Amino acid sequence: MVKVRMRILIVGGGYVGLYTALRLQRQLKRELSSGDIEIVVVSPDPYMTYQPFLPEAAAGSISPRHVVVPLRRVLNHCKVVIGEATEINHTKRVATLTTLATEEEGSHAEQLSYDELVLAPGSISRTLPVPGLADFGIGFKTVEEAIGLRNHVIEQMDIASSTRDPAIRDAALTFVFVGGGYAGVEALGELEDMARYTARYYHNVKPEDMKWILVEASDRILPEVGEEMGRYTVTELRRRNIDVRLHTRLESCADRVAVLSDGARFPTRTLVWTAGVKPHPILAATDLPLNERGRLKCTPELSVEGVSHAWAAGDAAAVPDITASEPGKETAPNAQHAVRQARTLGDNIVRSLRGQPLEAYAHKYVGSVASLGLHKGVAHVYGRKLKGYPAWFMHRVYHLSRVPTFNRKARVLAEWTLAGLFKREIVSLGSLEHPRAEFELAAGGKAPEDPKGSS
Repeated sequence: MVKVRMRILIVGGGYVGLYTALRLQRQLKRELSSGDIEIVVVSPDPYMTYQPFLPEAAAGSISPRHVVVPLRRVLNHCKVVIGEATEINHTKRVATLTTLATEEEGSHAEQLSYDELVLAPGSISRTLPVPGLADFGIGFKTVEEAIGLRNHVIEQMDIASSTRDPAIRDAALTFVFVGGGYAGVEALGELEDMARYTARYYHNVKPEDMKWILVEASDRILPEVGEEMGRYTVTELRRRNIDVRLHTRLESCADRVAVLSDGARFPTRTLVWTAGVKPHPILAATDLPLNERGRLKCTPELSVEGVSHAWAAGDAAAVPDITASEPGKETAPNAQHAVRQARTLGDNIVRSLRGQPLEAYAHKYVGSVASLGLHKGVAHVYGRKLKGYPAWFMHRVYHLSRVPTFNRKARVLAEWTLAGLFKREIVSLGSLEHPRAEFELAAGGKAPEDPKGSS
């Protein structure tokens, strides 16, 4: 099949990067063992984050370490490089990488040549030039942000319980979420559910003392589950005294005051930004063709359009949806497509190496599920609409089936089972964010300040 040693470079360790490497590892077992092929995975983190579980990790339903999959353990036949690609010259088939060692050594970025390229860097949070957002906003895209937000919410309840200043108390108990997509709605639903449960252990903080506000610029939330389920979600959230504001934008959050386009002003110490994502910056640092949204132009076979030996899928790729009735439609940049695209992509790379015809990616979107807290959810799957407990149960079953490796499935299932038998954990471990703070104080240093408001 392959007469000389070749290198397959995979940029990104998310859904597409992990599943593509797993597929190649399985399909090219003989070539990898003989040394004819080398697979290199470049990722900024040594793990893949299963993002649908971030809201449950923030609520304490799942341990943070079970939300991530260690790349080195599952990709035992690949070379995993912890670093980032800063530039890719596909004409020369060379990638420029920075690793943890380059800064320590004070050396220049490394040059890595390759024969086949898989670009799967994912996406990053899309922010707007809102005054104060960079200083006080909190994201919700990584496991670190999810756990930090959990600690922060519980810490605000501690502040409110301890202060006699009504202004400080009101700001501490006001939580503003911007963005009505999956991340914003699920994070808000899970954290509000957790905070309402936690309030029973405070003598002077009640659930009705807290203000939870969801800000969405469009006329609906959760568009993936359909208009009817979106309206139900708004009704369900408002029934829980969550202030859902549609057709509303965040104008400013300077000085810890959230100013909305409808004129409302909310002093708050918690502003969570989940208003969409944008393509990873590495795509603009390549010589590969991009569409008007900055994503890679791809063929139905998941190769980069007009270029040989380059492949892409997931958030970074604009893949034609050949199952759609209207022409020109692209597959949605979500986990459902990313996982399936990765399998087709891995198979097509193997077919390309063996001179076999490629297979087009075709998957009809089956629907979506979303959790709104413990035992609450919405779902629109195969045309069927579910809400409440059935939707929440389907949400858990679906994502348990999709989380990688049997090891993680068993651990998550065990945690859910134990959570059903015992009470919720309400502990804040905010000190994890500054593990050296206590020692620095003991040694005569200065305590670090958290710009997001945590002490």
